[in-house]
Amino acid sequence: MKTDTKKLVLSGVFLALGLVLPFLTMQVPSIGNMLLPMHIPVLLCGFVCGAPYGLMVGFLTPLVRSVLFGMPKLFPMASGMAFELAAYGCLAGLFYKLLREKREAIRMYASLLLAMLGGRIVWAVAAKLFYTMAGMNFTVQVFVAGAFLNAVPGIILQLVLIPAVVFALKKAGVKWNEYEFGV
Repeated sequence: MKTDTKKLVLSGVFLALGLVLPFLTMQVPSIGNMLLPMHIPVLLCGFVCGAPYGLMVGFLTPLVRSVLFGMPKLFPMASGMAFELAAYGCLAGLFYKLLREKREAIRMYASLLLAMLGGRIVWAVAAKLFYTMAGMNFTVQVFVAGAFLNAVPGIILQLVLIPAVVFALKKAGVKWNEYEFGV
């Protein structure tokens, strides 16, 4: 029970970070959106708290941010992002638990890369559905630009920052359950 309470509180912290970080990155207008500020706390939540918490925080973050601050636009943007970020958080926690690679760096990066790829695939499906419902075009070019080309700074930031934070937490001996991190 104590572990569940810690995970719930930490999930609230990660949700709050997901709401606040975009304000910080928008101070650099040329690349603010490209840094994917909501993705970072969601991925961390998946690694630290596990798949179910990562899924919930990922789904709620863009929707709550849209309702509170009007950005991203609720439909179709935040709606599609809700499924994308839910997949990031869930898959990060799931892969980190399931992969049994003894070399921690390989396990961490494999989990992160698989979660990032899976989230982009989920976003493509959700965005296609929601953009079509909104009467907007969602083409392969829009997908490639949104998921990869425009996201390069954010992808690099995630590949550097997420493992560094998780490794720092592990090195500090921070534990939330008997598995240290994961589901």
